[in-house]
Amino acid sequence: MRYFVLLLLVFISGCSASPERQPNIILFVVDDLGWTDLGCYGSDLYQTPHIDRLANSGMRFTDAYSACTVCSPSRSSIMTGKYPARTNTTDWISGHQKPFARMKVPEWTQFMDPGEVTLAEILKGAGYLTIHIGKWHLGEEEIYWPENQGFEQNIGGWSVGAPQKGSGGNGYFPPYLNPRLPDGPEGEYLTERLSHEAVEFIEASKKGDAPFFMNFWFYNVHTPLQAKKEKIEKYEKLAKDGANHINPVYAAMVEHMDDAIGQVIKKLEDSGMLHNTLILFTSDNGGLRGNFENRGTQVTNNFPLRSGKGDIYEGGVRVPFIASWDGRIPNATTSDVPVISADVYPTILGLAGIQGDDKHNQNMDGIDISSLLTEGESVSRDALFWHYPHYHLEGAKPYSAVRKGDWKLIEVFENDSLELYNLRDDIGERVNLVSEFPDKATELTNALNNWRNTVNAQIPQRNPHYDKRFETSWKSGVWRSKSNAEFKEHLKENN
Repeated sequence: MRYFVLLLLVFISGCSASPERQPNIILFVVDDLGWTDLGCYGSDLYQTPHIDRLANSGMRFTDAYSACTVCSPSRSSIMTGKYPARTNTTDWISGHQKPFARMKVPEWTQFMDPGEVTLAEILKGAGYLTIHIGKWHLGEEEIYWPENQGFEQNIGGWSVGAPQKGSGGNGYFPPYLNPRLPDGPEGEYLTERLSHEAVEFIEASKKGDAPFFMNFWFYNVHTPLQAKKEKIEKYEKLAKDGANHINPVYAAMVEHMDDAIGQVIKKLEDSGMLHNTLILFTSDNGGLRGNFENRGTQVTNNFPLRSGKGDIYEGGVRVPFIASWDGRIPNATTSDVPVISADVYPTILGLAGIQGDDKHNQNMDGIDISSLLTEGESVSRDALFWHYPHYHLEGAKPYSAVRKGDWKLIEVFENDSLELYNLRDDIGERVNLVSEFPDKATELTNALNNWRNTVNAQIPQRNPHYDKRFETSWKSGVWRSKSNAEFKEHLKENN
């Protein structure tokens, strides 16, 4: 039934298609993929030949960023072209609650507002077939899911941010407990299943003249750490002590993801469609260093960047970004121009020659980098900004940050402290230069304040219920250093 509907849409669209077909568009977003987690970005274990080939066929960015250190805000930014602070979708849904921490986090928006004019809605209105495949995680209720945000088809996207393991679910293997993805046969791996769905969609799209937009958002490489046995065994033999990357299961998950991309690209090649397909590849945040369910397990390592997912430093927000379009984007090029998640929306419209919604465009924070991709032209942007008024298990405390040129300033709200780094000289953010360059710190602080006012960023406040005994809580009902019952009683008394 799914592909019958697609064929009908293809036929209808094909009847009204313009003689000059716009490019097909595929947006790959990998979950929790770190900056060095690919062969072409320097991994000393993970093998990604298909993505390496993709990078060689287009432009690879060294200074690309996610809009947030966690997933949901970055995904919302991709779909809206706006900073998370502007839409108040500033944490993963539903976030970590810390009711007795020093700062009280603001009441933030735990969905992508259907009132936003999404990238998918614009492309659908321009005659594109639109399909979402994989993770969504932009709202608990169905009204916020892909089929209500501009996608004609939704395969696998719903409220959760990771495959369901436990309570009947088996993670990356069926049963998936996913209301938008029927279970496959025993032994099926989720990522292989999603790539199969993508290949079937491409095959069906050949029968019409309409271009397509495929939003392929992987569940890989998010925990739970699971992969097929033969791939794990391969990396158990390849892993070396002292290497940057050492986890064979995670390595196998990276390869599963790379295989899926290879299958999609092969299908485009076999169908004669690759030459007119724009492909973008990125991640929603930095790599996860340690699995909080097992603190002794290294998931990945973002060295030379500091820290990782859920923290305030480069390891949490610097990500891979690759753009490829045969004949339009020069092969084997590298750019150190800073770009961010919000740029995806206007750039896709620019490359496809689509105007978009004028009212929505006026409030977009992303910029169109299509001329950089196709002509190598410079990009006019003063700075990049981040705002995360939340706590995260992996280390983040409420903060804002700005990067301008080589300089990056971080403001931590708990103690009103500033950290200043020169990323050209200190990519690992080891030497705080606030005292040495007070004028630069003042300049960037003023820029950060002005930006927060412009986007109406929500600022965390001092918590009247702050209690040092309970500030180490992970979330409501979980407390590490006292009894769970005592924490719950204290929570009840203060609500």
